[in-house]
Amino acid sequence: MDLLDLASLPDPLPIHPVDHPLDVVVRVPGSKSITNRALVCAALAGGRSTLTGALFADDTEAMIGVLRSIGLEVVADEETNSIEIVGGDGTLPATTEPVDVRQSGTTARFALPLLALGRGAYRVDAHPQMRSRPMDTTLEALRQLGAGVEELGTAGHLPTTITGGGVRSGVLRVPGDASSQFLSGLLLIGPCLPDGLVLELATHLVSRPYVDLTISVMEAFGATVDRPDDSTFAVGPGGYTATNYHIEPDASAASYPFAAAAVCGGRVRVEGLGSRAAQGDVAFLDVLAQMGAEVTRGDDWSEVRAQRGSLTGGRFDLTHISDTAQTLAVVAPFASDPVEVTGIGFIRRKETDRVAAVATELGRCGIEVTVDPDGWSIRPGTPQPAVVQTYEDHRMAMSFALLGLAVPGIEIADPACVAKTFPGYWDMLSRVAGRV
Repeated sequence: MDLLDLASLPDPLPIHPVDHPLDVVVRVPGSKSITNRALVCAALAGGRSTLTGALFADDTEAMIGVLRSIGLEVVADEETNSIEIVGGDGTLPATTEPVDVRQSGTTARFALPLLALGRGAYRVDAHPQMRSRPMDTTLEALRQLGAGVEELGTAGHLPTTITGGGVRSGVLRVPGDASSQFLSGLLLIGPCLPDGLVLELATHLVSRPYVDLTISVMEAFGATVDRPDDSTFAVGPGGYTATNYHIEPDASAASYPFAAAAVCGGRVRVEGLGSRAAQGDVAFLDVLAQMGAEVTRGDDWSEVRAQRGSLTGGRFDLTHISDTAQTLAVVAPFASDPVEVTGIGFIRRKETDRVAAVATELGRCGIEVTVDPDGWSIRPGTPQPAVVQTYEDHRMAMSFALLGLAVPGIEIADPACVAKTFPGYWDMLSRVAGRV
């Protein structure tokens, strides 16, 4: 079976358990979050930028497609994981081509502010799943900045026409409790406004490390962002400078091999993500350490060692690393005590209602789950054979596959959905299991 040919995989895909401790070194692909942020900065810079270590997956190809559809020069080389972009120096050409953000939340929430800097009217549409996800925070902010916004269907959702040319500087109050992507999308255009942009949080901010990541990428392209207090972001004018930028491996993707070591026992090392990693999701390692796994970090690698059956439970607030919540949920049944996951009520509005989906599928596997207002409480147990439904959600497929490494009878429906962020996931999982 060619695990890299997603179209040829059986559906559902059976996962075969391992009968030995793991002992493997792997490398996961480049960070989706960094790749899409760097693509926006490069698109707005003057001159040619080169991104290395980039992720090639549906979400990043969606952003590349947006840039190409508006006429920017983008040369992508999947063999070398590199992308060259000739930026528009703070503005974008007009086009009559439709702009398709596909199923990508980051692309949608970054592309709309980006297009507001352009010189035309851009019709933005998406996959039906993305059409159902809220865009009202971004659309209202763009109206306040002077962009033309016309929803073509349901208010606050795609499809929408964005008309650029009249965007001005200002001070905006933005909620941060639904998704940090709204704030990041607005931050990214700030350097290209005449007097910059000031953003003030109207609520508490979830996934703050992703905003820190946005600012880090912006600064690498020459932008300045001041933070006079925890709720204010002042972006200076001056635009972006083209640069060569290296993208580190994806920390959310790395949570799966790390969790495999915790569940199955043994050792898994992930190269390229170490003590200097910029992504907040590396904090998932701290969660595993609190549960009893041994975690070691070098400058450019991290490693998890565990004895099978040695994990303990506890209470974990994942407000700022919510993309690892599903990973922790499938580790939880193998702990000696219940695991309570809090701070993630907002993930009900991701690709699917992730709180409900996890509870449903763990229940299908015979695991007792209590749904709380902002997470779950998961009791220890032995998962039973089941076909796990994935709800067109890549993280459901990747996380629940870990159950199948530890117990027999787990099958994953729609295994090709991993193409969204990790097309090589099944091949990587086979390597983790020692089958390649």
